Amino acid sequence: MELQQVRGLLMEQEKSLRFSRFDANTAWALGKLMAEKVLGRGLALSVALRSATGHTLFQFSADGTARNNQNWMNRKLNAVLLMEKSSLACYVDAKLKGEGVERHGLDPREYVFCGGGFPIRLTGGELVGVALASGLPHLEDHAFLVDCLSEFLGVRTMRLDTDEDI
Repeated sequence: MELQQVRGLLMEQEKSLRFSRFDANTAWALGKLMAEKVLGRGLALSVALRSATGHTLFQFSADGTARNNQNWMNRKLNAVLLMEKSSLACYVDAKLKGEGVERHGLDPREYVFCGGGFPIRLTGGELVGVALASGLPHLEDHAFLVDCLSEFLGVRTMRLDTDEDI
């Protein structure tokens, strides 16, 4: 798939996967679903839900994860909150333009453009939180989040082939 097509697919996912409301109860229910999928699939994965202010609403780290997964989630969170799109969309946009986080004046120790951060938006478009995953290859981190959000919201959305080389 061409990068422009990937970009279009990512934007469609972000438009489709929106919440009518998102609060601590919603985060708990979604977080439980995410943690159950991590455990059910036997993944060494860390997942989190953060508010748009960065407040941790839910976090789970399975056996086999490390503190560095937390570092990666923090960097993905920063990218999503600043760029207001998924961290994978940040990656694709940067690749299309031949640039990285430094081009935006960002410290790569604080920001990363790769899959695993997905914006949580209300139906009106307001960014209210971020879903995060760290531990798998970055396309799989993104796919895990999309799968969980799709199931939780009862929305079918196009899925990116995680075997793609982007």
